[in-house]
Amino acid sequence: MSSILVLGGTSWLGGIVAETALREGHDVTCLARGTSGEVPAGARLVVADRDDPDAYAALPGRAAYDLVVDVARQPGHVRGAVRALAERATGWVLVSSCSVYARHDEPGADERAALLPALAADVAAPEEYGEGKVACEEAVTSARGGAALVARSGLIVGRGDPSERFGYWPGRFALAAKDGGPVLVPARVDAPVQWVDVVDLAAWIVRAGLAGTTGTVNATGRPTTLGAVLDAAAEAAGFDGERVYLDDEALAEAGVEEFMGARSLPLWIGDPAWRAFLDRSAEAALAAGLAPRALGSTMADALAWERQLGLSRARTRAGLDRDDELAIIARRA
Repeated sequence: MSSILVLGGTSWLGGIVAETALREGHDVTCLARGTSGEVPAGARLVVADRDDPDAYAALPGRAAYDLVVDVARQPGHVRGAVRALAERATGWVLVSSCSVYARHDEPGADERAALLPALAADVAAPEEYGEGKVACEEAVTSARGGAALVARSGLIVGRGDPSERFGYWPGRFALAAKDGGPVLVPARVDAPVQWVDVVDLAAWIVRAGLAGTTGTVNATGRPTTLGAVLDAAAEAAGFDGERVYLDDEALAEAGVEEFMGARSLPLWIGDPAWRAFLDRSAEAALAAGLAPRALGSTMADALAWERQLGLSRARTRAGLDRDDELAIIARRA
């Protein structure tokens, strides 16, 4: 049994990391404010606010950890963690993001691609997410002398996904299967799409971290096409109705947003500067043991989560409201 400290553990990925580690028989402590939810049953919660310079004093004594997992996005949180804990941990995993890259128009680019400039400040605004994650990476690799695993996650999907991007498609096909109407989809179905299931990512973080894996990798699966994702979503939902295809220009004219957010078509990227955002080399992570599950399994989990949230709910995080979608289709008829 290993001792694992999750910096977080009450929200999505951190909670599934803690849950996975517990299931595999490890002792798990979560340091968090405790305002985002509860830690998994069996984990020990240490309540602390990482904005407080003394946050890590809340941990018991001079406890040492076999693995620390940090999912933070704020540079100040990561800088404080490594100052307090870098010498108390055998292994360290920082969950970073492929948003650290300066360009997203180079298909198949690997970890050697140019990065955004690191944010000097401790707090990153939402529009500084990539720069903030670069600063988080620099803090960990500097303090640990390279003895850390930096997992640049791709699009994380599956059970409990708070972004609702990937789940939009099986959810929408399921709703259309009920009401008998068509589904609006992007015409450029050969566009690349890649993702990592949250359960697969969490399992790999725990196992690779405890195994002493180090380095910086794009933690995602190999890309496939948007068409393959749409087909899998329709199959999971039992939809065999009409799909209405609109090209990039027509979608833009209809005021549809790209990728995420209100009034969007999730996973659709029309901007040429971003068309390889979901097309990066994942070979290093796969060689290090990341094992993506079959697309159908991920779709089933995503659809179950969509059903739990409500298929006909208002779409504010990602996707089109159903009435809006049907109105766009009607205007193009």
